Amino acid sequence: MQDFGGRDRGWIDQAVRKIEADFARSADTHLLHVPLPALPQIALYLKDESTHPTGSLKHRLARSLFLYALCNGWIGAETPIIEASSGSTAVSEAYFARLLGLRFIAVMPRTTSEEKVREIAFYGGEHHFVDDGRAMYAESARLAQELGGHYMDQFTYAERATDWRGNNNIAQSIFSQMVNEPAPVPSWIVVGAGTGGTSATLARYVRYRGLPTRIALADPEASVFHRHLADRNVCTVAGAPSLIEGIGRPRCEPSFIPELIDRAYAVADVASIAAARVLSRRIGKLVGGSTGCNLIACVALIREMAANEAAGAVVSLLCDSGERYRSTYFNDGWLGERGLDTADTEADVERFFDAGV
Repeated sequence: MQDFGGRDRGWIDQAVRKIEADFARSADTHLLHVPLPALPQIALYLKDESTHPTGSLKHRLARSLFLYALCNGWIGAETPIIEASSGSTAVSEAYFARLLGLRFIAVMPRTTSEEKVREIAFYGGEHHFVDDGRAMYAESARLAQELGGHYMDQFTYAERATDWRGNNNIAQSIFSQMVNEPAPVPSWIVVGAGTGGTSATLARYVRYRGLPTRIALADPEASVFHRHLADRNVCTVAGAPSLIEGIGRPRCEPSFIPELIDRAYAVADVASIAAARVLSRRIGKLVGGSTGCNLIACVALIREMAANEAAGAVVSLLCDSGERYRSTYFNDGWLGERGLDTADTEADVERFFDAGV
């Protein structure tokens, strides 16, 4: 008889306990109400994921990915962890790798913000740049093979690593926090997609609970996801990548489930950045470009609801802190070098907040 025990169970059990203990020390993130004085019948909320220990929505994903890999026996006490990431996932995975005493290497585009690179290093992670973001996948797999490591592969496993039925996932958290609001069941939840894991979790949860909430995708214009929703034959897109880090992809990722999306909005990068700058002033804290992208889709939905004289709530995500983008989205010199003028769109978004138009 042969035993096939795989990785050291004792170390895995200890690693899972460390992650669960870290989770128990962390409070839930806040749900912010964003006033719309000109539209009192419609409420806008943002789930502030920037308050996680690693400062972004990806903290939830990284925790789930580590637990998934550990419980599948893919990670041992000496396993290097490699991930393809434009930044925030890598920051969060570096945090959990350090917690478990594991080496971590982020394979990322050379254009990733300096702030994110520094944060990865702060948690003990290493960076490995590629000139073309589309090369991240193959290079990550190659490094894992070369080092005897594990390629975490968020783009494949994001939608299956999270328990979408509950277990304190982001959907359950949102609806628990909405319970005492005037419209406790939101009409829409607006979300971007990088892996597609968050949109899948939210959409599956509302279907599982029999809720009428619909899911809207806010997607950069350069991304393939909104194109794929319009035509399932379109699975890749060429051309320059979006400037909005963390969302949008040049290919349809395995974790993106198009059947779970009810509507999609393609958002220009300049609009996402402008909206992030306006929202940052309105709520008194800097938000990233993906949050700005979400806000543009929220504005479109809220205007439609107002035109139809509908009441209700729209919920979206404050994905990460804008502190990570001081050198980019909040730097007028950086915008000027790229020919981006946000003034007109910022004025439009301000008018929406002030007058609902």
